[in-house]
Amino acid sequence: MYPMIQNRLRAPVTRLITPVCEYLLRRGLTANMLTTIGAVGVVAVSFSLLSSGQLFTGTLWIAFLALSDLFDGTMARISKSNDSKWGAFLDSTLDRISDAAICIGLWLYFRDENLISSLLLLNLFLGGLIPYIRARAEALSIKCDIGIAERVERLIIILVGSGLYGLGLASAMLVSLLVLTILSAITVIQRIRVVYQAGR
Repeated sequence: MYPMIQNRLRAPVTRLITPVCEYLLRRGLTANMLTTIGAVGVVAVSFSLLSSGQLFTGTLWIAFLALSDLFDGTMARISKSNDSKWGAFLDSTLDRISDAAICIGLWLYFRDENLISSLLLLNLFLGGLIPYIRARAEALSIKCDIGIAERVERLIIILVGSGLYGLGLASAMLVSLLVLTILSAITVIQRIRVVYQAGR
């Protein structure tokens, strides 16, 4: 109903990165190791670079580290690892930690700017609520993977805002957060509606 970026691009991206994933596996790197490295890196960058106002550099690093999300799933499929449930749990948990770290890192820098800091806290809440609704729905055997702003979209929006702000575009952070708040709220409503309709 609401196709997401990762669904539309999954097949061509997978074909592109498969040779790299095969090389990493041959070097002894596992999908779970890559997931953990990416998340630890995002947290470190968020609390060091973003919190100190080095937004452009921090954005570039986080964008690079976020590539682990593209690789770990493909690596798990190629390796046919038998810990797929643990891998899925680890990936989802570390995604929540990474997303929260980005918002907190930015909040630490913008904490004296009331509107931006408030929007960051609101998106910290919404960023946790969106995946929670899906997980709770799927625990009830209700498919709930729709949404105008899934994790990839939300990550792109906030990183574009922080990156442009770091380049000197002062309004970029506020605009991106306003857009992110609206789209995240719509996503929450979409998912609640799906569960409500299924429950009827």
